[in-house]
Amino acid sequence: MAQPDLRSMEMKDSSDFEFDDLQGLLRFGYGKLTDTSFMLLNIVNADLAKKWLETAPISSALTQDPPPETALQIAFSVEGLRALGLEESVVEGFSDEFIVGMAGDESRSRRLGDVGSNAPQQWKWGGHAAQVPHVLLLLYATKGGIDAWQKTIEGEHFSNAFELLQELPTLYIGDIEPFGFPDSISQPTVDWMQRQSTDTHERDRYSNLLAPGEIVLGYRNEYGQYTARPLIDPRKDKLATVLPGAEEDPPLKDFGRNGTYLVLRQLSQDVPGFWQFLDQVADHIPEKREQLAAAMVGRELDGTPLVPAHIPGISRKEYENDFTYDQDPKGNYCPLGAHVRRSNPRTGDLPTSACGPLDRVIKILGFGQRPDEDLIASSRFHRLLRRGRTYGPALAPKDAIERHAPVAERGIQFICLVGNISRQFEFVQNAWTMNSKFDGVQDEKDPMLGNREPLMSGESTDHFNSPDPAGPMRTTCHLPQFVATLGGGYFFMPGLRALKYISALPANRTGSPS
Repeated sequence: MAQPDLRSMEMKDSSDFEFDDLQGLLRFGYGKLTDTSFMLLNIVNADLAKKWLETAPISSALTQDPPPETALQIAFSVEGLRALGLEESVVEGFSDEFIVGMAGDESRSRRLGDVGSNAPQQWKWGGHAAQVPHVLLLLYATKGGIDAWQKTIEGEHFSNAFELLQELPTLYIGDIEPFGFPDSISQPTVDWMQRQSTDTHERDRYSNLLAPGEIVLGYRNEYGQYTARPLIDPRKDKLATVLPGAEEDPPLKDFGRNGTYLVLRQLSQDVPGFWQFLDQVADHIPEKREQLAAAMVGRELDGTPLVPAHIPGISRKEYENDFTYDQDPKGNYCPLGAHVRRSNPRTGDLPTSACGPLDRVIKILGFGQRPDEDLIASSRFHRLLRRGRTYGPALAPKDAIERHAPVAERGIQFICLVGNISRQFEFVQNAWTMNSKFDGVQDEKDPMLGNREPLMSGESTDHFNSPDPAGPMRTTCHLPQFVATLGGGYFFMPGLRALKYISALPANRTGSPS
């Protein structure tokens, strides 16, 4: 049966934000649409690809009542945009990291931790230019509905326009990731109403609310500025009249507005190896095994943070995400090198002890600093909006330990949406996740995501330190690599008006295949 056009069911939102021009993934995680198909495509006929794009039911960010049973999202690599005929002068307006690509140079790979067994040369896709797909197509459906939805999408124009390079595996296993911990608990909330100030003089504490420009291009970010993106002079390009105007330069049309950068990484997780290693280190004592796992992750298996609640009267649900590490500067509760602490240190612009105007001046000048005070960069400039999905069958820790579970590939198709690839995804990956000196730790990387490669000095990074307030530091040595990168790429997810612009590009534009 033909699927309804999602755009015909859209309801008007109370906010005046341009939700009708955003792809829905920017606003919704589509959690109730448990069946997914992530398709990596190459464009083999640009004209037919644009014809398909003209009528494709791309889901917007408008709310719908009742909620949709299917959704479709689309993003392009830089080569995909070129293949569709986007002028090079427009392409040059994108960020360098998007144009060069995730695996485009050795320096970037080293910063991202993509070395050794994680090196792009080992990837299944995306490791060199010929492996980078033109298009990422994301399909979502309610349970049991993905096959019918996919057949509806793959009409005549589609099959002649695109070549399927790979369909990435996905499998819903509940609200957990393959190691068994609750996933996507800590997500930033986008300040769609733009009510929160971005002034650093008003933001000395951690906030989970982010300026729209941190995630969506064309709006002010946490610096109160607009991220660079492709702007088009409509006097030189009549097709650009379909695009929205640039807020900071209204005479120009904004190709990037209501779009976002999409980072995709296929991460394989060695679930049996993780739990078997911990079981051996814990002398086969379940309580010790789970304590060590929680210390490495930074949360209990049920999602409870390791830091004590500091706000009286809040609910358990609020406590899962409404906390900071201000009361745990030495990592006595949550180790400094724990995965969730590295991923989001929950810091403000200034230490919380800077209360009054004079205190603020003293802190800004660098005086009066306690030795144990957290000097990690302010979290609000480096947040990610995650939209990934798991793959592979669930495997409970007790079953993983017994070594009888059937062999299967498991992991996450990691997806995050950002307004600035370098300042957000690459910063988190380089300065926090893979940094062997993060927050004062010594020669250790993320215990979950780390690649275990030695430093250039030869020092090993395959250990994890967990302070014990009642005794000496507890060190776990010889950690195996639990997560491996199998593929990755940088994509641009345009706004719906930008998609209309792309679909109208003439066939003879520079970059269009002959």
